[in-house]
Amino acid sequence: MKHFINILAILCALCGNSSAATKPNIVLLYIDDWAWNGSTVAMDDAIANSRIPVLEMPNVERLAREGMKFRNAYGSPQCSPARVCIQTGQSSPRNGFTVFLGSKEDYYDTKKEFTTFPLSPNVSDMEIDQEATTIPEALQPLGYVSAHIGKWHMRGDPGEHGYALHDGDTSNKPGNTLTDAGKQRLPDDLTDPKLMFSVTKKAIGFMEEQVKAGKPFYLQISHYAMHEGRECLPATREKYTRHPLVQAWYQKTGTTAEKVKRKDDPAIWLGMGEDLDGRIGAVLDRIKSLGIEDNTYVVIVADNGYRHKELQLTPGLTQPLHAHKWWLWDGGIRVPMIVRGPGIKPGSQFTGNVVNYDFLPTFVAWAGGDPKTIQNLDGVSLAGYLRGQQPDAAFLNRNLYFHYPHYRSSVPHSVMISGPSKVVHFYERPELPMLFDLSKDMGEVENIATQQPDTHQKLHGEMMAYLKQVGARFPKVNPGYDAEAYKSLKDYAERAKWGPFEGKRPLEDDEK
Repeated sequence: MKHFINILAILCALCGNSSAATKPNIVLLYIDDWAWNGSTVAMDDAIANSRIPVLEMPNVERLAREGMKFRNAYGSPQCSPARVCIQTGQSSPRNGFTVFLGSKEDYYDTKKEFTTFPLSPNVSDMEIDQEATTIPEALQPLGYVSAHIGKWHMRGDPGEHGYALHDGDTSNKPGNTLTDAGKQRLPDDLTDPKLMFSVTKKAIGFMEEQVKAGKPFYLQISHYAMHEGRECLPATREKYTRHPLVQAWYQKTGTTAEKVKRKDDPAIWLGMGEDLDGRIGAVLDRIKSLGIEDNTYVVIVADNGYRHKELQLTPGLTQPLHAHKWWLWDGGIRVPMIVRGPGIKPGSQFTGNVVNYDFLPTFVAWAGGDPKTIQNLDGVSLAGYLRGQQPDAAFLNRNLYFHYPHYRSSVPHSVMISGPSKVVHFYERPELPMLFDLSKDMGEVENIATQQPDTHQKLHGEMMAYLKQVGARFPKVNPGYDAEAYKSLKDYAERAKWGPFEGKRPLEDDEK
């Protein structure tokens, strides 16, 4: 039941030892289209290309020094499903919101463009399920006031899901304040790129109000950066145009700082990252000046994976993960994640697998509630591990589920990660088994399914059983499939390149 209220939570909220003064505040800094290796913090200290050296992000580095970073954190292949997983504590196959594409059909997507494709893909849920319990709905009985500032991109009204303050049903559009990405120059009067400054100002105002009122709060700051539609302050961009490695890139590509288009300019992407870091710093500084730093959890994480070519500005650095957004290869779903707060050891690292639908139960546990009272959760609380508890085998080998039964530049496929093992299933090629050992092969170069058939069979069976159990949608063979028409499509080359394979796949130019 959507508005189910935990009686125990009410009693806890009323008892003296659960006053607003002792209940922790929770701030989630949610970053858009930010690769696992997209910050200046190495997500694995032993891997040089798990960070981007050219970029400057001192405040993200500050969070890493003062908190715990997660080597194996997972999001979703696209922003909207990731956001629904965050809000509901449910996997995408369970909540049914697997992509942000407009269709109100019941099961299969019958748009004309798919009539010659190998499969009839599925539609997705269009909004958060009214029966699902969201973060603010879970925290409200525990005395919390919640705000969502910035990009929502889940359709519907955030207020109907428990948010007292929000920006409405926002998508990517508000964050793209510049209309023509093809222009060569940033306007000199650009003062709020990607709405970073106004979003931060509003978020800080909310914190100030709650501290004054003596109420614990949940604040989700969903930035429009680092999504494409590159924007930054002109002065920050100018700084990076002078960087020797950026200058070398201009020369190599036959352009200059004056002629390069905005959508191609590494200086703007780098500037966007530094400006974003500055706004993160503004939030951290205000938390400290308000006197709530010792009682506030700060989480920074991305929605989905990505593939930032700016990594290669540094000679010798290659992409560590396979593919990018829209795919369930690790390049599309592994994300950076850092958490700072009460009881978290500074400079620590967690190497177990965690996923975006773990946040809701974690937040409830921080707030003094019992996540087990919330129905149909897939996530588990990470609160104990953040305090230093060692994970047992059951946690380390639990199954994480990802489901994308759609076409974009990608193809319909599903994934389950269990400890170091990852099983991948492509619905166009159901006869081709795929299994990877991420502990030895994080780039997913070698398919070992034929070497370990028993392991593949076991994990594949568990994945398919779960998908059926939670009512996931499945694509079907399209009787109208036209191979020649399908191969003529502009996205076919990427689908073929990043689709299923036997044995070892060839490394791409930016991986060699």
